[in-house]
Amino acid sequence: MRLDKFLKVSRILKRRTVANEACTNGRVTVNGRVAKPSVQLKSGDVVEIAFGSGALTFEVLELNESSKKADADKMYRIIGE
Repeated sequence: MRLDKFLKVSRILKRRTVANEACTNGRVTVNGRVAKPSVQLKSGDVVEIAFGSGALTFEVLELNESSKKADADKMYRIIGE
């Protein structure tokens, strides 16, 4: 699954365009490397998103094409904030 789609489906970011912009601006890394929106994720990947005041680091657990709001947090595990 593409990185930008995962960020939207898992509800880490609200819209896919916002996820796309974050990746394009170099604020997202996958396994320690700056990632483009088209990077293909797999289970076990570690993603970090830099925000203005800090960063969110999480591990990808599941790749679902869609998810309900209640199940979205089962797609990842937060490692650090």
